[in-house]
Amino acid sequence: MRWLPGLHVLRHYQRDWLPRDVVAGLVLSAILVPVGMGYAEAAGVPAIHGLYATIVPLLVYALLGPSRIMVLGPDSTLAAVIASLILPLAGGSVERAVALSGVLALMTGGFLLLIGFARLGVMADLFSKPIRLGFFNAIALTVMISQLPKLMGFSATVNGSLPRLIEMVQGFLDGRGNPAAMAIGVGCLALILAVRRWRPQWPGVLMAVVLATTLSALLDLSATAGLDVIGPVPHGLPVLTLPIATVTLEDLRVLAPGAAIIALLAFADTSVLSRALAKRSGTRVNPDQEMLALGSANIATGLMQGFPISSSNSRTPVAASAGAQTQLANLVGAAVIALLLVLAPGLLKDMPQAALGAVVITACISFTDWPGMLALLRQRRVEFMLAAVSFLGVVFYGVIEGIAGAIALSLLVMVWNAWHPYHTVLVRIDGMKGYHDAARHPEGRFVPGLVLFRWDEQLFFANADLFREAVLQAVADAPTPTRQVIVAADAVNDIDVTAADMLGELDHELEARGIDLQFAGLKGHVRDLIMRYGLSPRFDADHFHPTVGNAVNVYRARHGVKWRDWDE
Repeated sequence: MRWLPGLHVLRHYQRDWLPRDVVAGLVLSAILVPVGMGYAEAAGVPAIHGLYATIVPLLVYALLGPSRIMVLGPDSTLAAVIASLILPLAGGSVERAVALSGVLALMTGGFLLLIGFARLGVMADLFSKPIRLGFFNAIALTVMISQLPKLMGFSATVNGSLPRLIEMVQGFLDGRGNPAAMAIGVGCLALILAVRRWRPQWPGVLMAVVLATTLSALLDLSATAGLDVIGPVPHGLPVLTLPIATVTLEDLRVLAPGAAIIALLAFADTSVLSRALAKRSGTRVNPDQEMLALGSANIATGLMQGFPISSSNSRTPVAASAGAQTQLANLVGAAVIALLLVLAPGLLKDMPQAALGAVVITACISFTDWPGMLALLRQRRVEFMLAAVSFLGVVFYGVIEGIAGAIALSLLVMVWNAWHPYHTVLVRIDGMKGYHDAARHPEGRFVPGLVLFRWDEQLFFANADLFREAVLQAVADAPTPTRQVIVAADAVNDIDVTAADMLGELDHELEARGIDLQFAGLKGHVRDLIMRYGLSPRFDADHFHPTVGNAVNVYRARHGVKWRDWDE
């Protein structure tokens, strides 16, 4: 029961849940069909494979998933990543694109299982908020540009977002667009956005797609107006296939980094959504079980002619608002799609590609966050720079390159911050307890002959010399001749061998000037390190104080300093 939560739910299923689960499943299926087909087209594979990638994960997650109402399936944020990985390798072959997408799903599932079993989910922390903002905005822009040919009614002959956008504009100005496609695409786009704005409880996507398909079929627009439609859909359910016949070892080498990034993105999205659902229902969800279910769903989808999938932040709320109680709602949705493929696949053949393009574009609009990026510019420019690098890298160089560059820059910023930490001299402020930053309080008072120096980072080889120079500069800037330096070391959580040697040399240099070096607030394990490094002869117990206040009192008593504090 621990590894198969779906069986536990089934054993404790309540009869009054059934009507709500059935209704929610029917409502959900109406959204799953157009969205799944649209995301498949955006991922670079035929639309039917979007339905395969919808049915299979719903079935697997219903058995293995710990969340009762989470919906898995094709994801708009992953579509551009998948397309950028498989289309250059496919060389225009649809069969090879399908095989590569299946292998990518298998590799993604493998990485997700590794994340779950090895507890490597911490790697998702590399996708900081600025990187995610830049990435999602870039993905949204990339996918929307990739869908423009469908709305325009003619094919793009170039790759890359900017060249494709230029070609679309030039083609529109030259009159190469298909009027029927543009009318249907823009109409569906307007209808979905209008319903989302003024009647959010209505199924705008379903309304737009059904209306467009009905018009296409009644007026036979594919024949009379040259409208590009889905065309004949294969009859029946997906079959078990091992998609390795046309895939080479070189293909696997190219796909592996992308599969790892897809796994991390899917892990991050699913973890956030899973915790949100658990909090709403007052339950707890095992994250390891979540990754096991997500990884297994990807592997099963890859074996059943699908492509990588993730949790859905748009379809899960649909199931919840429709009254779903358990994963039975998802099973009903999967069953409806399966019946459609078996009994009436012809209903989909007149669905316009322009309508699917509008569905994908509206999905992309929903997860863009341009105000968020502008807020970063106001809040902290270095964070905005990370978001901009992520955005520009993905748009102009590709998903892998953009994400890798942004993560590398993020790590560089982290190293720089540790290399050049904040440090200051502390002063006493009348009417305020404690000791405070002299740079922020110029009215503060110095204790005569005493330098209180605060260091806000660990001490290691990269910043050891900076620490030494900063202490000596503080001594040089002191308003009175210095007798003692006290390092406020509450934030120092580690000292390496290089930094320890520097402390010994600094103490010797200050001693030659008649200045004593002591520490306040140093953590016990860091003090033990200093002793272990052989500095016991230079730093005995009298060199360490529990707090800055205690160190100041000891200094005043020892040297007979005539200085009255404000609270005395």
